[in-house]
Amino acid sequence: MEEKLEGNLIIIGGAEDKKGDKSILKEICSKLNKEKDILVIATIASEIPEELGNEYNNIFRNLGIKNIRILNIENRKNAYDNDNIEKIKDASLVFFTGGDQLRITSLIGGTPLYLKIHELYKNGCIFVGTSAGASVMSETMIVTGPDDESPKKCTLKMAPGLGLIKGVIIDQHFAQRGRIGRLLVGIAENPESLGIGIDEDTAIVVKNDGEVNVIGSGAVYIIDGSHISSSNVSEQHPEEILSIFDVKLHVLKNGNKFNILNKLPYSD
Repeated sequence: MEEKLEGNLIIIGGAEDKKGDKSILKEICSKLNKEKDILVIATIASEIPEELGNEYNNIFRNLGIKNIRILNIENRKNAYDNDNIEKIKDASLVFFTGGDQLRITSLIGGTPLYLKIHELYKNGCIFVGTSAGASVMSETMIVTGPDDESPKKCTLKMAPGLGLIKGVIIDQHFAQRGRIGRLLVGIAENPESLGIGIDEDTAIVVKNDGEVNVIGSGAVYIIDGSHISSSNVSEQHPEEILSIFDVKLHVLKNGNKFNILNKLPYSD
C-alpha cells in the first residue's frame, strides 16, 4: 500500500447524502484507486451490522469501488480473531459506520485488532467515521449528554476514543440535535481540547499537517476554550447551569478551512 500524504481522516457528522449527489461519499472514493485499493466497512458500532454493511457495500460498489470487505465485531473474542485482522491488514481505507461509539472502544480497545488499526493509521491508511464513527476518532469522546438543553455543569458522560486525532473532542448531528450545550460542557471540562461539532451531511477532511477542510451541505462549529477566563465546572451541584467566560466560536461552511495546530480559520 502506498503511503497517503494527505486526507488521512474524514470525519462525518452523520446522515450523509446516500441517494442524491452523494458528495461526501464521492469524496471518500476519490481518495482510492477504485480498481486496486481495499475499502473496509467497519460496522462495529451498529446493532444491525448486516443491514448497515450491505447498505454501504452497495453504495460504494455503485460508486466504482471494486474491493470491499465488511468487518463486524460482535464481542471481544472477535477482535483477537486472525481472520478479522487479515480483513484490514492491507486496507487503504477503513470506514466506521454509525451506531454506539462506546461499542467500538469497549469491543476492540487493547486488542490485536486495535493495535493493527493504529499501525495502519501510522502507515497512511485513511480512516473515515460517520456519526458514532466520527465521535470515536478523538482521544476523548462524548458518549452521551442532554441534547437541546442549556448546558449544565456536570451532566456529560465521556470516555477514551480511538485517539486517531489528538487535542479535539468531536460531536455529530450537531445543529440537528441541538448539541452546542453539551459540547460547551465538554470544552469547559477539557479546555486544552478544541470542540468540533459537525452537522449532518457535513464532514471535515483532516490532513497530516493539521489542516481541516470542510465539505458538505451544513456547518462545522469549532469551540476554542484555551482562553477561558472563568467557569464553574465541578462535580458539586451537577444540575446547575454552566457558567463559562471568554470562549471563542468559529462557524465554517463548505470550502472553509481551519488549522488545528495554530487554531486559526481561513478560506482560499
